[in-house]
Amino acid sequence: MVTVFDRTVAEQLVRVVPNCQVTSPAEVAAPALLAACLQPDLLALNRTPSGHIGARWESDGVRLETYRPPRSLRYRAWLGKLRGQLRPHDGSSRIMLTGLTGLLAVLLADWSWAVTLNHRPPVEAFFEAVRTVSAVGPASAHGSSAYLLFAALAMLITIVFTAVFTAGMVDRLLGPRSIGMVGPRALPRAGHVVVVGLGQVGLRLCTRLQALGIGVIAVERDPAAPNLRLAKALGVPVVIADATDRFVLRKLSLHTAQTLAAVASDDLDNIAVAVAARAVAPDLRVVIRAGDHEAIAETQSLFRIGIVHDLGSLSAAYTTASLTGLRPRGVIAHGRRLWVEHGSGSFTPWPHALRCDHPQDGV
Repeated sequence: MVTVFDRTVAEQLVRVVPNCQVTSPAEVAAPALLAACLQPDLLALNRTPSGHIGARWESDGVRLETYRPPRSLRYRAWLGKLRGQLRPHDGSSRIMLTGLTGLLAVLLADWSWAVTLNHRPPVEAFFEAVRTVSAVGPASAHGSSAYLLFAALAMLITIVFTAVFTAGMVDRLLGPRSIGMVGPRALPRAGHVVVVGLGQVGLRLCTRLQALGIGVIAVERDPAAPNLRLAKALGVPVVIADATDRFVLRKLSLHTAQTLAAVASDDLDNIAVAVAARAVAPDLRVVIRAGDHEAIAETQSLFRIGIVHDLGSLSAAYTTASLTGLRPRGVIAHGRRLWVEHGSGSFTPWPHALRCDHPQDGV
């Protein structure tokens, strides 16, 4: 029985060791975290060849049902993605977009003048407007003196806008970028889920949210994180920043987001992110990946910080069930109880210790 995050290593182990069963804590925890990001009463959400299957709690046990995101949620997520197009997040993108907007404005102004006042054919007017924007000048000195003065000033202005556009473009091309201005890697502005921590758990959560059509923003503190390149290839927008900073959370449109999921490997960092998120958006749903750190219990005793899922307990239940020969499909948590799902779709309650009783810090 092997527990490993990396899928490539897992495939090689299964190929080399015939009696090896490999599990990943990220794969075990992803269904519970995904369900918590979408609906608070949903216990788990698994992807099957026929669609997504959700698990809900009923009075007599766990019930499985086909899940499809509500139409209102899908519409809000689609609208948030649309609003995120051509809305730059960083300074270089804003500089580049400002220069491009200025060039297009000069082009449109020159073309409109030539068509409406000088009565030039539209195609010929467009040709002369392009000459003005490229600082070549009109093909001939036709028109009034006012137009010639306008064309001269437009050429001087385009020199400035061209320099601004070039500076922003060069900075974007030379620097590592995980956010686009258009397309799937543009930052959504509403109905999205903010995932803090781009480890194995965070990356799997992002891809599963995208498979449901939900916009997602990943936040990673380490600019050299190993999953950054993979996230870029998968079309996941990643912001390199400290998510405990309220200014960063406001820039991520947290007040219009669906959920914030703090799934970093450090419990204390996740608590700090949850507290900062509550300060920015008090009504936001917060999902926290936690372990057996005593700060989780102490913080929860003061105020509700969010929906907490213990990755260690879920993984331990899956592993122990596998060691007993059950071949589990997954593990769900309801309150302080764990349930192991069998391949047939039935569930069995699974015992687990609420906290680890070993001495800590030498006490």
